[in-house]
Amino acid sequence: MMKNKGLKIIPIGGSGEIGKNMIAYEYNENILVVDAGMMFPENDMLGIDYIIPDMNYLLERRQQVKGIVITHGHEDHIGAIRHVIEEFNVPIYTTRLTRGLLEVKLTRQNLVDLADLHTVMAGDSITVGPFNIEFFHVCHSIPDSVGLGIDTPEGLVVHSGDFKFDQTPVDNWPSDFNKLVDFSNRGVLALLADSTNSITSGWTASERKLDKALDDLLGNAKGRVIIASFASLISRMQQVVNAGMKHGRKVAFAGTSMVENAKMGVKLGYLNLPDSVHVSLENALNLPPSKVLIMCTGSQGEPTSILGRLSTGRYKLFDIQEGDTVVLSSHTIPGNEESVSGTINRLFQRGADVIYEDVAPVHVSGHASEEELKLLLNLVKPKFLIPIHGELRHLHQLSHIAQNVGIPKENIAVVENGHIIEFHNEKMGIGDRIPGSYIFVDGLGVGDIGPSVIREREQLSRAGIVIINVVVDKHSGEPLYNPSISSYGFISQEESDILMSRLEKVVIDSVRKINDDQEKKIRKAVISFLHDETHRRPMVFVSISKI
Repeated sequence: MMKNKGLKIIPIGGSGEIGKNMIAYEYNENILVVDAGMMFPENDMLGIDYIIPDMNYLLERRQQVKGIVITHGHEDHIGAIRHVIEEFNVPIYTTRLTRGLLEVKLTRQNLVDLADLHTVMAGDSITVGPFNIEFFHVCHSIPDSVGLGIDTPEGLVVHSGDFKFDQTPVDNWPSDFNKLVDFSNRGVLALLADSTNSITSGWTASERKLDKALDDLLGNAKGRVIIASFASLISRMQQVVNAGMKHGRKVAFAGTSMVENAKMGVKLGYLNLPDSVHVSLENALNLPPSKVLIMCTGSQGEPTSILGRLSTGRYKLFDIQEGDTVVLSSHTIPGNEESVSGTINRLFQRGADVIYEDVAPVHVSGHASEEELKLLLNLVKPKFLIPIHGELRHLHQLSHIAQNVGIPKENIAVVENGHIIEFHNEKMGIGDRIPGSYIFVDGLGVGDIGPSVIREREQLSRAGIVIINVVVDKHSGEPLYNPSISSYGFISQEESDILMSRLEKVVIDSVRKINDDQEKKIRKAVISFLHDETHRRPMVFVSISKI
């Protein structure tokens, strides 16, 4: 591996997975960080709130981190920002809307005063250490998204950010093709390109396609319409507001993040929300159902979101009722399929008509499909390609697309998180892989929950727990009383009495036979007995009290 020379590009997160995007650019002990995202936990990660990138490599080089750039305001790019600013006191550069979303998030966490936020616009340039960074506009499913041209001592690197080439964006601001051509004319050493939608052929549909879908939906709905989406999708909010006005419905927002982001969008001029159409949720609930349009959080089936609580009847302000139409206006993030399906089924059970991506065009992707990726490659003409923002299958598919447009396979680095990609004298190499793992956030705990605890939680959820306490004479070792045995989530009360009386005998016999390492060996005997009797493996805890 090169020492103190050459450019290093290190995917800290987002390569080999969907979410927690973070890339480090390093040159001569100067590090630029791009994005700070989170990832939703998978279904077997019980109790975990979210996952953030493993930043140990950066923490060990804290003084070398010179600045952070955020490309746009989605959670998979800003969700870890609180953890970043608690560790790094460096400037954070981002566009107006993204800054607004960051400030809303950090204000709720009482951390906004810690953040050294700087506003930039597409077309601006800044210098961070040896890096000169040019911001260029890209279309995505959220306004004010940018890609980056990063001029380094080894050459020009283009970082696409999340993008698509929407020719009719809802904000009438197409991606900056001229800047991409400008980069190409200057010579691009490497392109880091969004691969999230690389497995989809053709072109990604325009956001305007959603306008017709909303128009049709509201034209047919007789009762209340409840639309769930991400709270950061300000442009989606605008489309919903416009559709509400057209069909004579009042629009209300539900969920703290949705309400606060809407206020911020209005304040910054990204959301036109006339008083004649906007009402509070409380007022909306007193209107005739045919006049109500509610936008809320919960499109990923999150149990604590508004839609998640509505699906289980636990939302205190109102319930789902017959005649409601519920719309999930989002794509299901990989790993969330089970929770989203469960939410949809529960909403049907409660009497709602549920519309989602599989049955109607109520969501449009914000990521480039195959033909757009070909166009990006042909516009930029990079010497080297690094696919980012995707599972391994997405990264490999983008590699195949690139090879089809003429980039040699040896000039493409398909790597997962932690692999160090090195550039020196216009040559690319793959260096060491830095250690990295999921950093789980569980309540106030950050990184204190590891895979072993997750496995224990999974085992508890599958087979329950048995707790045994034995009181023995400290001199003779003889049991003084019958063992105290409690079980939770293991077997029914009807089965328990007989089995536990037999288990008491197993424990007493084991105590009398075993003289050393008693707790461990008794536990082993109990596990063996319970498995023989039930074919189940609960977690077993044994304690021995000597008196």
